[in-house]
Amino acid sequence: MLRLLALLTSLSLASTAYASELTEYTLTLHNGTLSPRTLHVKAGERFKITLKNTGNTPAEFESTSLRKEKVLGPSVTSFVVIHPLKPGSYDFFDDFHPDARGSLIAEAATPE
Repeated sequence: MLRLLALLTSLSLASTAYASELTEYTLTLHNGTLSPRTLHVKAGERFKITLKNTGNTPAEFESTSLRKEKVLGPSVTSFVVIHPLKPGSYDFFDDFHPDARGSLIAEAATPE
């Protein structure tokens, strides 16, 4: 039983460490406004987008090209983890506010 507990504890710590190593970007949704409207990320790296709904209405981060969606109630903060992307542009929007649109630009590392 002690071995099982030790194994579970080590797995939990390993996943916590892995999650904390992700580069984090923040997207604020506020009553139909996205800030920033464009997120620049590194292509080929897994990362996390923290979503903050600072408005007083529901909001939804949705992206067909990223295959992600997350509904947020008013004043709620959450996150999505994005798999490594190829260089390019990926659109996202707030499904509750049709005019709220943005893009994520995955940029390849520049050779030095």
